[in-house]
Amino acid sequence: MHSTHKKLNGSISIGSDHAGYEYKTIIVNYLREHGYDVVDHGCHNIHSVDYPDFIHPVGKDIDDQRSLFGVVICGSGNGAAMVANKHLGVRCALCWNVELAQLSRQHNDANVISIPARFVTSEVAIEMIHAFLTSSFEGGRHQRRVEKINL
Repeated sequence: MHSTHKKLNGSISIGSDHAGYEYKTIIVNYLREHGYDVVDHGCHNIHSVDYPDFIHPVGKDIDDQRSLFGVVICGSGNGAAMVANKHLGVRCALCWNVELAQLSRQHNDANVISIPARFVTSEVAIEMIHAFLTSSFEGGRHQRRVEKINL
């Protein structure tokens, strides 16, 4: 499917709620098949859970520099993104197409992607993950903007 993958010097943390469980499983398998080190924070089934319980550990991994990137998934992607963005080191982008995933890295230096499982196909989710992980921050005029994000 994809031939160009960058080898990361660190892991990718992932967490989801019950609405994102199926996509999380697909994404974890995809990442591992392509040689990425994945830290799976759950959830681990389709039973109703509180998404912050599974998203905060992803944000903590980014804050503590245990992971370079994160993937968070819930039904709309909004709750997961809101939780992830409470962490000082996280720049989480809610994406619903490949171009947004790419631009979130290139222009915003996003380090976590939030996926709305109820609004994109699993194929689009994989394409977004690929674009997110293989795009690089452009810096330049975007650098000063990114530096103004945190309070």
